[in-house]
Amino acid sequence: MGDRTLSYTYPSHTFSVDALSVRVYPSAIELARDAALMTHNYLQSLLKQQSVVRIVLATGNSQVQFLETLSALQGLDWSRIILFHLDEYLGIAANHPGSFRRYLREKVEKKVKPYQFHYIQGDAPQPLAECHRYSQLLQQQPIDLCCLGVGKNGHLAFNEPSVVNFSDPYRVKLVGLEEKTRQQQVNSGYFPHLEAVPQYAYTLTIPTICAAKKIFCLAPGKHKAEIIKKMLRGAISPACPASILRKQSQAILFLDANSAHQLSVTSQ
Repeated sequence: MGDRTLSYTYPSHTFSVDALSVRVYPSAIELARDAALMTHNYLQSLLKQQSVVRIVLATGNSQVQFLETLSALQGLDWSRIILFHLDEYLGIAANHPGSFRRYLREKVEKKVKPYQFHYIQGDAPQPLAECHRYSQLLQQQPIDLCCLGVGKNGHLAFNEPSVVNFSDPYRVKLVGLEEKTRQQQVNSGYFPHLEAVPQYAYTLTIPTICAAKKIFCLAPGKHKAEIIKKMLRGAISPACPASILRKQSQAILFLDANSAHQLSVTSQ
C-alpha cells in the first residue's frame, strides 16, 4: 500500500554554496522523507508535460530510506518512467549480494514496476562494448533527474579522486577503485572482506551526471561530516569530486544534522 499522508518536513537550515543549494534536516529520516516527496512532486509535474521521464538512481545505505519512501508514495505513474543506475562492479553477477543491480531490483523495480530499468551488466563478456551500449541508452533522451550519494573520499558514483575527470569525454567508463572505497563496501556489509570486493567498476562520468536536468544528492550520517566540509568549504577540485556540484545550479544537497555538524550554518 502506498502512503498518501506524508507532508513536507521543512529543513532546519537552508543555504547555498556557490550555485549549489543545501538543505539540512534534524535527522536522516526527515531528510529521506522530504527528498522522496520532492522527487515525487517533481516527477509528477514532469509527467504532465512529457510522455516519459528518465531517472538515474544511486545505491548504498544513504539511499535506502529515500528509495523505500519514494516507492511507497502513491500517485506516480511508474509505467512512464525509465530508470538507470550510476555504477556497477566489473565482473559481478546480477544476483551477487553486492551487486547494485540486485539492490535496485529488490528495493525499486519489484515494488514500482517501471516502464524500463536499464541496468549496467557488470558481468558482460565485453566490458568496453558494455560501456558503449549503456552510453547509447543514456544519450537517447536527456536525464530528468540524477540521484546521488557522496563517498567518504568525495567520489560521485565511482568517480574517485584518482580517476575523476571533470571534462571527461566519455559518458560511461571503467575505473580502478581506491582501497578506501572497497573497504567501505565491506563495512556496509555487502562483501565479507576486502579481497572479495572487485578492484574495477563501471561508472557514469561527471559530465553525464552534471548534464541531468535536476540532481538530488543525499549525504546523511556523521561518517560523512568530514568529506561534506571538504566538499563545501574546500576548493572545487578533483581531490574532492563531489565539489563539482557547487557549479550545478540544478543540484540540491540534502544533509542531516550529523553530516552537517562540521559546518557553521544558519537558517536563511
